[in-house]
Amino acid sequence: MWEKRDENPAPSAGQSGPAITQIGKSLKLEAEICGAEDLYIDGEVIGSIELGGKNLTIGPNGKVEADVVAQSVTIQGQLDGNVEAADIIELRKTGTFRGNVVSARILIEEGAVFRGSVDIVKPGQERAAKTEKKPAVRETRAPSRETKPAAKKSASL
Repeated sequence: MWEKRDENPAPSAGQSGPAITQIGKSLKLEAEICGAEDLYIDGEVIGSIELGGKNLTIGPNGKVEADVVAQSVTIQGQLDGNVEAADIIELRKTGTFRGNVVSARILIEEGAVFRGSVDIVKPGQERAAKTEKKPAVRETRAPSRETKPAAKKSASL
């Protein structure tokens, strides 16, 4: 009746379906990754990841230090960086996430580690929230005035 979700969604060889790019656990990349297909990371990535309308999965051995923009993000390993997901961010029980989230939904399983902030936005609103301009803060100082010491008054008794 109920199907168990595969904890490791990486496709096997010869499996048909949507294209999924894999970064294996023996690989370490320092790069800006942009793409139009799903990405599965079980290695180490430092940089930035922008997948637009596609999905990112960080496997149990994955270590990612990057800002991420994707349709959905599933974290089973470790992610340090800010995430903008149009649909959902799933932090699995083996996952560790340090950073800020802008997403329509977030799911955090018991046992997962999360440190950061969450902004829940309506679908399609995430870009607007990110690009809103905050009022500029101008530092102003009161004009400097030289003060002369006050003349001493002698007290007469």
